[in-house]
Amino acid sequence: MNEYTYEEITVGQKESFEVTVTDEMMASFCAITGDINPLHNDSDYAVSKGHPGRVVYGMLTGSLLSTLAGVYLPGKRSLIQEVKIKFSKPVYIGDTLTVEGVVEEKHDSYSLIIIKVTIKNQKGEKVCRARMQVGVED
Repeated sequence: MNEYTYEEITVGQKESFEVTVTDEMMASFCAITGDINPLHNDSDYAVSKGHPGRVVYGMLTGSLLSTLAGVYLPGKRSLIQEVKIKFSKPVYIGDTLTVEGVVEEKHDSYSLIIIKVTIKNQKGEKVCRARMQVGVED
């Protein structure tokens, strides 16, 4: 876990990590949220709608933003204040996602950073993009 202080963070700074989406992650997300939509839980249904298999919950993909801020950038001192997110392609079980954040702005009066986030699959396709406003605690 990173422990960047506000002063150590620079505009243009990047952090990234990879994660492969598993059946277990999907089951846990379903148990936590209660979202039983068949697109996420029934392979036959998902295939009947033109997908190669079950579609990963968008918010499961989106939850990786919490990992980016809370573990990598800035890490321990983060407090997410706002997230704007767009899902551009479906994610499927077995996809390996690369989550990358780049510091776009720093606001000294609030110890606040703006992070531009892209999430790409193993084919290099953008599946999600976001902007996060993150406070950096002392």
